[in-house]
Amino acid sequence: MTTLADLAELVRAPAALSVPGDVIAGAAAAGALSPRTPALAGASVLLYWAGMAANDWADRGLDAEERPERPIPSGRVSPAAAVGLAAGLTAAGVGLAAAVGGRRAAALAVPLAATIWGYDLLAKNTAAGPAVMAACRGLDVLLGASGGRMTRALPAAATVAAHTWTVTALSRREVTGADATLPMRTLAGTALVAASAAVAVPGTRRAAARTADRAGTVDEVDVRTGRTRSAGIAAALPAVLAGWYAARYGAAQAEVVRDPSAGRVRAAVGAGITGLPALQGALTARGGAGLLGVAVAAAAPLGRRLARKVSPT
Repeated sequence: MTTLADLAELVRAPAALSVPGDVIAGAAAAGALSPRTPALAGASVLLYWAGMAANDWADRGLDAEERPERPIPSGRVSPAAAVGLAAGLTAAGVGLAAAVGGRRAAALAVPLAATIWGYDLLAKNTAAGPAVMAACRGLDVLLGASGGRMTRALPAAATVAAHTWTVTALSRREVTGADATLPMRTLAGTALVAASAAVAVPGTRRAAARTADRAGTVDEVDVRTGRTRSAGIAAALPAVLAGWYAARYGAAQAEVVRDPSAGRVRAAVGAGITGLPALQGALTARGGAGLLGVAVAAAAPLGRRLARKVSPT
C-alpha cells in the first residue's frame, strides 16, 4: 500500500522549500508583494511537485536499472498513481494561480506547467535539458511578479535561471560521475550568479526604497552620510545572503572538482537545491524587503536538515 512517506519521496517534498522564494523574489522585484503572494507561492509548490512526480514516471524504466530504490521501480507507488498525481497537481497549481492572480498569473502558470512537462517528457536527456529547466525557474519568478511591473523582475528571473542551469547540468552526472571541467564551469557560473544577486540593478533602487518605506523599515537619517541606518543595513543584506549562498554551494562544487565521483556530484546537486533559498533571499532583499529576504533564506538550513530524511535529488 502506498503511504504518505512514499508520495513525499516521489515528489521530493523537502526540495519544495526551494520553491516559494522564486515567487517572493519576483514579487519583491516587481513591487507586487501582496496578500496573494503566499497563494501564488503555493501554486508554484504544487507545480514543482507535479514535475517531480512526472519526472519519476517518465524515468521509471531507467530508474529500475540505476535507482531501483525509488518509489516506482520498488513497487511502492504504481506508474498510474504517479502520473495521475502529477496531472492532478498540475491542474491544482494552474487553477490556484488563476484563481488568485487572474489572467496575468494564468498566462505564466500555463506555460510554466507546459515547460515542466516538456522537460520531463522530451528535453531532460537532450542538450537542451539544462536550458529548459532554467526556463522553468525563470517563469516561476515571473509568476510572482505577475501583479506588478514584470520587466523589473527580469534580472531576478535570469539570476535564478542561471543558478538552475548549474544544478541541472550537474544532476545529469549524478549516477556516472563527472569530469573536472563540468564542476569548474558550474562553479564559475555560481560566482557570477552570486555577484549579480549582490549588486543592485540600475533603475531598481527607487522601487526598493518605496518597498522598504511601505514596509516601515526606514528610520532616522545619519546626518554625516545622509543615509538612514536601516537603509545602510538593507544595502549590505543582499551581498551577505549572496555570499552565504556562494559559500555553501560553491564549496560543494569545489569538492566535485577535487573528486568528481557520483557521490560528490549528488552532494553538490543537493547543496544547489537546498542552498537556493539563500539566493532567493538575496534577491528579495535587493527588491527592498530585507526582513522577508532573511525569512526566505532561513529555509536553506531547514531544507538541509529535511534532506537527510528525504533526498531532494
